[in-house]
Amino acid sequence: MQRAPIDGIELEYEIRGTGEPVVLIHAGVCADFFRPLIEQRALTSRFTVLRYHRSGYAGSDRLPGAVSLAQQAQHCRKLMRHLGIERAHVVGHSSSASMALQLALDAPDAVHSLALLDAARPAAPSAVHLQMVKAVVEPALERYRAGDKPGAVETWMRGVCGPDYRAALDQALPNAFDQAVADADTFFGQELPAVTQWTFGHDEAARIAQPALIVTGENSIPTFRERRDLLLAWLPNVEAFELPAATHLLHVQNPGAMANALAAFFSRHPLPASPGLSALGH
Repeated sequence: MQRAPIDGIELEYEIRGTGEPVVLIHAGVCADFFRPLIEQRALTSRFTVLRYHRSGYAGSDRLPGAVSLAQQAQHCRKLMRHLGIERAHVVGHSSSASMALQLALDAPDAVHSLALLDAARPAAPSAVHLQMVKAVVEPALERYRAGDKPGAVETWMRGVCGPDYRAALDQALPNAFDQAVADADTFFGQELPAVTQWTFGHDEAARIAQPALIVTGENSIPTFRERRDLLLAWLPNVEAFELPAATHLLHVQNPGAMANALAAFFSRHPLPASPGLSALGH
């Protein structure tokens, strides 16, 4: 991957394809969640796709202290500018769906459309949410605070992606679990607190005029369906898609169908004609 200087740190990134720009902001825990998607010709034959590692993941530099979702959104915008991308289709998965929404609020001219995949927020104070906290979040944090990073990652991934997640993850991304353990301080120490502190409600959603695609996995846990329903009710220009044969791993399990759905959505909402990244030398 190439490296770009952003706010005193360096972020790893790669670019594939040609056409309108698409920016992939990866979910927490696994830095390479989007690697199977960027291999899909359904996307790269029609779009220029940017994938990058957020601060503290894989080879991207880690910032000390707290890192807010607004900072994450700012990093994304500055990376886009560094690469000559003024406006793009933006894709967020789980916690990074919040970052994509924040980017749309903070820099609306940079976001042409949004694809929000199994969004981690907004969260209603419901029985479903409280069950998720008690069954997954609290046990994972307990293991992390006790120094058991592999146990924390395992608890989180089993709870969020299902008990059989490991086979699918190892098949698609053989080193992902070990990298997640290496990046555990970033996720459990910085990202998870930032997600819980992020505020986004009906008023913020009403400000987002861009077309949005809300994606859930056919086999995703009820938490993500509840959050899908909130976004469908709140966002003014929104549609839904259910990815077949997938849990919260989504494009790790079914990258072809995800690529087709995203390409179709982006094609229904084309950007105004402008030079692609290839014209800029990328």
